[in-house]
Amino acid sequence: MVKRVFNLATASALALMLAPLAAHADSFVDQAKAIVAKATTRADKWDGPTTGPKAVGNKTIVYVAGDMRNGGILGVAQGVKEAVGVIGWTYREIDGQGTVSGQATALSQAIALKPDAIIVGGSDAVEQKAGLEEAAKQGIQIVGWHSGPKPGPLDGTPVFANVTTDAMEVAKVAAMKAIADSDGKAGVVIFADSTYAIAIAKGRAMEAVIKQCSGCSVLAFEDTPLSDVSTRIPQLTTTLLQQNGAKWTQSLAINDLYYDFMPPSLAAAGISGDGDPQNISAGDGSEAAYQRIRAKDHQAGTVPEPLTMQGWQLVDELNRAFSGQKWSGYVPGVHLVTPDNIEFDGGPKNVYDPDNGYRDVYKKIWSGN
Repeated sequence: MVKRVFNLATASALALMLAPLAAHADSFVDQAKAIVAKATTRADKWDGPTTGPKAVGNKTIVYVAGDMRNGGILGVAQGVKEAVGVIGWTYREIDGQGTVSGQATALSQAIALKPDAIIVGGSDAVEQKAGLEEAAKQGIQIVGWHSGPKPGPLDGTPVFANVTTDAMEVAKVAAMKAIADSDGKAGVVIFADSTYAIAIAKGRAMEAVIKQCSGCSVLAFEDTPLSDVSTRIPQLTTTLLQQNGAKWTQSLAINDLYYDFMPPSLAAAGISGDGDPQNISAGDGSEAAYQRIRAKDHQAGTVPEPLTMQGWQLVDELNRAFSGQKWSGYVPGVHLVTPDNIEFDGGPKNVYDPDNGYRDVYKKIWSGN
């Protein structure tokens, strides 16, 4: 009898000790669900610049793409081309084809064209610093998209402005979705690419958020180059399933491209499109990702960049540079697309293009009205 009383007392004491931990865990999951709810609301109000310099005429722009197979880089190129047509400049593009050497060669080719400006689309500015400095010496203005881990001017480089959402907030929202969807019990595999500073920073940020969740675990952190995903991801997916089985409930990737090549391996393992692992991307919101999310085909969400809008912003930042003004300071808000909101955040276009009137605003700024 004494032993039983002791055990009951011990159990009661232990329960009291664990109660704050359980409450903390529940609070963190509640926080994750609140962040997800906010990130999935409709983005229909313009929160960017409303004033700026009138359009400067007769400029030639070269878009140096890190890899045109990447849906984000391609989407931005389309936005730049559209905006350049409106502002009255000349547009050219060169594809770096997904390798550091290819991007360096593309940058050299762009410089040889003697343009007024170069847009670096998806290449790391530090990695391409020598070429960018050579361009700057020749008086070429430079802006970037996803060319570094933060928006605005990139320290130590001649990049006038790097256009991007806040990569750390993107990572946080993606990771919080994994926590919210799993009620704080996520078993996560993270896919990142250390070739790019912004990519590995997002990957590590997602890892840090998951580790704050007491009931969650990081099963693996896979540093897999985006340039190799078509050959590496199918077998890697099979290997991860063999190693982790049902413990693998969520994937987090720094780009949708990883999930382009994962579904066949998941399907071969008998996993349905809406089964685990639930795949979530911290950018960029490719057309293929939209199709998978809508069809519930092995992707549960993406934190997309407003690619077309950012193309317009890049042109606006260049116009400010040509006019001797500072960059606009605009950082687009973080948005999460899921099966529940995909129709009003992409619809048939399969791309995140906020219905906030940005085109009309930029046209008004450039016209001087």
